Amino acid sequence: MAKLWLKRLVLAILALLLVVVLGLWFFLRGSLAQLDGRRSATGLSGNVTVTRDARGVPSISGGDRNDVAYATGFVHAQDRFFQMDLLRRMPAGELSELFGEKALETDRINRLHRFRARAAQAIELMPAADRQLLERYTAGVNDGLNALGNRPFEYGLVGVGPRAWAPEDSFLVAWAMYIDLQVTGIGREFARGWLKEHASAEQLAFLLPASTQWDAPLDAASPPPPDAPIPARAPDWWGKGVASEPATLAAAAFVDGVGSNNWAVSGKRSANGGAIVSDDMHLGIKLANTWYRLLLHVPGQHGSTRRIVGVSIPGVPAVVAGSNGNVAWGFTNSYGDYVDLVEVGAAKDRPGQAKLPGGWETPTEHAETILVKGQPAVTLKVRETSLGPIMQSGGREYAVHWVAHDVKAVNLAIRHMEEVDNVAEALALAPKVGMPAQNLVAGDSDGNIGWTIVGPLPQRPATPVDASYPLSANGSTRGWQGLLPAAVYPSVRNPPSGQLVTANSRQLLGSDSVKLGDGGFDMGARARQARDALAALGDKADEKGVYGVMLDDRALFISQWRDRALAVLDAEAVKGKPQRAELARLLKDNWNGRASVDSVAYRASRAFMWSLYELLYGGANIELAKLNKDANMRAASSRWPVVIGRLLDEQPGGWLPQGHANWKALQLAALDRAIEHLTSGGKPLGSATWGARNTAAIAHPIAGAVPMLKKWLSVPPDQLPGDSNMPRVAGPAFGQSERMTVSPGHEEQGLFNMPGGQSGHPLSPFFLAGHADWVAGKATPLLPGPAAHTLAFTK
Repeated sequence: MAKLWLKRLVLAILALLLVVVLGLWFFLRGSLAQLDGRRSATGLSGNVTVTRDARGVPSISGGDRNDVAYATGFVHAQDRFFQMDLLRRMPAGELSELFGEKALETDRINRLHRFRARAAQAIELMPAADRQLLERYTAGVNDGLNALGNRPFEYGLVGVGPRAWAPEDSFLVAWAMYIDLQVTGIGREFARGWLKEHASAEQLAFLLPASTQWDAPLDAASPPPPDAPIPARAPDWWGKGVASEPATLAAAAFVDGVGSNNWAVSGKRSANGGAIVSDDMHLGIKLANTWYRLLLHVPGQHGSTRRIVGVSIPGVPAVVAGSNGNVAWGFTNSYGDYVDLVEVGAAKDRPGQAKLPGGWETPTEHAETILVKGQPAVTLKVRETSLGPIMQSGGREYAVHWVAHDVKAVNLAIRHMEEVDNVAEALALAPKVGMPAQNLVAGDSDGNIGWTIVGPLPQRPATPVDASYPLSANGSTRGWQGLLPAAVYPSVRNPPSGQLVTANSRQLLGSDSVKLGDGGFDMGARARQARDALAALGDKADEKGVYGVMLDDRALFISQWRDRALAVLDAEAVKGKPQRAELARLLKDNWNGRASVDSVAYRASRAFMWSLYELLYGGANIELAKLNKDANMRAASSRWPVVIGRLLDEQPGGWLPQGHANWKALQLAALDRAIEHLTSGGKPLGSATWGARNTAAIAHPIAGAVPMLKKWLSVPPDQLPGDSNMPRVAGPAFGQSERMTVSPGHEEQGLFNMPGGQSGHPLSPFFLAGHADWVAGKATPLLPGPAAHTLAFTK
């Protein structure tokens, strides 16, 4: 009898589990996008058709641009609404409403900027036609969300329902990109401010070179190596305070990852006579992918139809980068100086007032209410001056004077890129676009190519002030005032070389460089390698060859650190040191000159460089971390490897840290730290391949909170070739967020891939569609394939 009841109990439990599993299954399936059928929609002026190919890439066709915007909003919401929700909540400081107290600190930091209030102001300034298009897109988003059988599955996991989309939310998505691409400038200001207070003028000139021999500017050849004299002695913090264990080295897998490459080859060097444009924007990679592929058929001039293909960002009704048949365009982050910290003074006899370079003023106070799931709401007091909101750090107060705070920082003008007919029109539009300032590289079907900055630039004083350090409250300058007029934006068109390359490094060496400033340029090795590889294609370049430059993983920069390591691992250094001897053998025998997944030599050479960084800059980094999470010596200057290289070459006694007999001993200490890191956990040195460290860890934001779903919500642990300081940028969760190469007018030969699929839903066949091609670098067609699904909208 007892066995019978036990059997019944087991069966009941199994039945209950089956009901739970089936319930979860049906709940998840209920939030999948509608792919086929017909829908009626209010507000349409005509019919709209959405076809999807086998990978879920939509082609949207309509006789009215606003109708196409409606359908774009519908598919964005059906495939990616939770991603859109995070993109609007992050800059608005509203994540705690979804995730509770653990998101509160992030919300406090971002709410300082009051971007939701700024978005409402920006909406009022929109041209009527752009506003109408945005409103139709918003209607499509909300209809797409409401048309799902169940709310997106993520909301079931967090226990909060979705909130309807509003027009200002699309502007918040753009401000999310400002935070992603420019907010680290605040940490850079803190780092350089601290450094200025803890180093002499001569030491600063040596430690912070303005350019190096690795740069590849658009208006000049590569500059010579820095030549500032090495001062007789180092700053007091130099070579002190580093952690006893190489733990931070383990975290340095991709800390120097700044991102994005783009280039263009002019018609005089292409096989088809038209320009060829290539773009791969580097971002933090997660699921769903940042970008959403689109092909739009929209009305053109004189009754024609224009085809626009490329990538959009869910939340914005435009193709951000792509080709319109006449012009192709792409972006890289420009890393100009777009944020200033201005110290705020105070006095006991002026309570409530703030001293700024322009005089005393009374900040405006705003009470910002942050809703927290499961907790009482939190009120944050924001004090705002004429130069921006006030933040505190290190016992001081600073006004954050950031271009992103300007009411013109965001608009919908990027959508007009689909209308330009040549490079000249694209460059003329660029200054009018409200988005984080980017390097725009464009090419047209006639073979012209051009570069400029797209997005707002600050207008600096006629006599430049070095605003890469915090400005004094008692100073005579307020930094930048207003935005740079469109007529004086820097640009380069049809250079004699027949090519243009940008990769986040210094774009200009001439007089126009002061219009951009230096907000943390990359060192330039990546841009230089891409420039030279593109030049090597010769005068009959095609899409395949131009695309291939994005996959260049040659270790031209790191090779010098391998050479330095081998030079000090001589017979004396390895005597009685079996691990040093093994490292020397691997550096010789395992080196293939690339950041390949099987290379121990590449990983060890890179670790040697980073070990030297820790030994020399570690003490400063400990202090900088107390000021701001983004403040460190890398932020102060990406050119630190060149600085260390000069010291190793010239070996000045006043810069050799205490505890090391000579510079060779310092380098051996760095190599020992690298070995300790590479063999942590008892692993043999020979197993410390680059691929073992550079393994994809790309996941949905929810994955960490729901362990049982983590496998479904993550990509496979692919080992990735490539690294920073080379065109093929790849890190565990940072890298090439899309790869695109296209010649306008020849989109059928265009090439594309990206790390994730179209859908953010793990049960969708489009969730990881194309991921394997991205890992392999396999070029796939830019245009969608044959229609596999059709969804029609009627009025």
